[in-house]
Amino acid sequence: MDILFLLIPLSVGLGLLILGALAWAVWRGQFESLEAEGERILRDES
Repeated sequence: MDILFLLIPLSVGLGLLILGALAWAVWRGQFESLEAEGERILRDES
């Protein structure tokens, strides 16, 4: 039962860390144009 006092805060902290990383990626524009990278492979730019 004592392990729950450690695991619950760790899981909440990990969840907040993951949400923070996702929010950071969205604010930095990582998900602006999802199709652009797939189309870039198909274009010949040489």
